[in-house]
Amino acid sequence: MGDAVLETYVRYRLISKGQVRPNKLHRTATNYVSAKAQANVLQELFQRNWLTEQERSVALRGRNAKSGTIPKNTDHATYRYSTAFESLIGYLYLVENKERLDELMEVTFSIIEGKGGEK
Repeated sequence: MGDAVLETYVRYRLISKGQVRPNKLHRTATNYVSAKAQANVLQELFQRNWLTEQERSVALRGRNAKSGTIPKNTDHATYRYSTAFESLIGYLYLVENKERLDELMEVTFSIIEGKGGEK
C-alpha cells in the first residue's frame, strides 16, 4: 500500500511542477521512489527523531518483517529500510491520518531534494 501512495504523491508533485513527458516523469520519479532514496529518508527521520513513538514502531516492524523476495538492485539492508518507509506511509494512509501523511511527504521531498526538511 505504501509504495502506491508514495508513487501517487511523487507523480502528482512532479506533474504539478510541469514534468509531464512520460519518459522524463518516470526517470525523475525513480529518484524519489528508489529503495536507496526511501532508505535514506527513513534513516534521516530516525536521526532527527522526527517520528512519533507509534510511527517509529510501525517502521521498525516493517523493517524487521521477513520478505520472501531478495532485492535485485540493492543490498538487503537498504531494501529493509525502504520497506520500513513504505510500511510507515501505508500505515498513515490506512489510519486516514492525511495531515501527518502530508507532513511526512513534504519532509521526504525536502530531504530528497536536498532542502533539509527540518521538523
